[in-house]
Amino acid sequence: FHIPNGLRNADALMANVQVAFGATPNADLQTAMTVGGFMNLPAVIVIALVTWLLVVGTTESARVNAVLVLIKIAALTAFIALTIPVLKADNFHPFLPYGVDNPLSSSGVGVLGAAASIFFAYVGFDAVSTAAEETKNPQRNVPIGLIASLGICTLFYLLVASGAIGAIGANPVTTADGGVLAPGSAEMAGRCAAIVAGGAMEPLVCSKEALVHVLQVINWPIMGRLVGLAAVLALPSVVLMMMFGQTRVFFTMARDGLLPAKLASIHPKFRTPHVVTVVTGIAAAIAAAVLPVGKLADYSNAGTLFAFMMVAISVMVLRKTDPARKRPFRTPAVYIVAPLAIIGCVGLYLSLPLTAKLVLPGWGAIGLA
Repeated sequence: FHIPNGLRNADALMANVQVAFGATPNADLQTAMTVGGFMNLPAVIVIALVTWLLVVGTTESARVNAVLVLIKIAALTAFIALTIPVLKADNFHPFLPYGVDNPLSSSGVGVLGAAASIFFAYVGFDAVSTAAEETKNPQRNVPIGLIASLGICTLFYLLVASGAIGAIGANPVTTADGGVLAPGSAEMAGRCAAIVAGGAMEPLVCSKEALVHVLQVINWPIMGRLVGLAAVLALPSVVLMMMFGQTRVFFTMARDGLLPAKLASIHPKFRTPHVVTVVTGIAAAIAAAVLPVGKLADYSNAGTLFAFMMVAISVMVLRKTDPARKRPFRTPAVYIVAPLAIIGCVGLYLSLPLTAKLVLPGWGAIGLA
């Protein structure tokens, strides 16, 4: 089960609204109920709009998503073009300030902890496969879409991260005695507030609108506001893709008898699985309203890593048990690639915060029940 990773972007969405338009709703309407707010209203509104769009039709959803992705790519390309030329090698020192981290720790920091926490950014690639039934020539186009999107997005991730850190530095935030602070913790927020209150420049890691912050620091404030506006317009595309993929998974499960058959109903006019789409939208909206987005991301990462690990295992098992199966796409060097994937998934899972590790067994028990 994937919690749409766009929920993780609600804070960034509202930060960019503030940068682009100079105003935000009341703080209680941006904060989840379980952490002292009333509800995360922006996330709920975005999910409601995306749910409606998915009910209306796949073609309409694809067109909107294409426009949003183009806006996002244009903004990221502009950011890269402005930051890479002013990149300074000294800003990458100290390199790995928090180290690699022990995979068995519960801190969620270091390279492995960070990789585990942002794994949701790679969930969208597997969503491409869920659209196979609604794709022209899926045997050819789905593998191309998966591999090409993986390569393009990884390149953008590397260039944007290099530009951001290289332009102004990472400015790692630690305790007064140099200790490590857990990301998203109250201690981290307090330390960031103290740094800003002391008159120092806000560290990159403390900013909710990191790319806008970088452009403002390197004297491109107008471009920063435009990037903020692009983020406001484009972030819902993430929710759209994740909601689309999740509803198709549930639809297939309902059609196969693993979920109530009512969820496999097709709208007579729009020809979309409207019941499962609405149910998924309601569940996602409730989760976004009451739970902190950082926790949602970690819980989603735990389930996603487990699912990817099972896919790798299944590929090897099917190669042995059903060697004659027609395979439009064959994983090369499967007995090297699949074990490496399993090791990577297990390592990242063990690097998640302790609460995220404990949620997965509970989810598994509910699913088996």
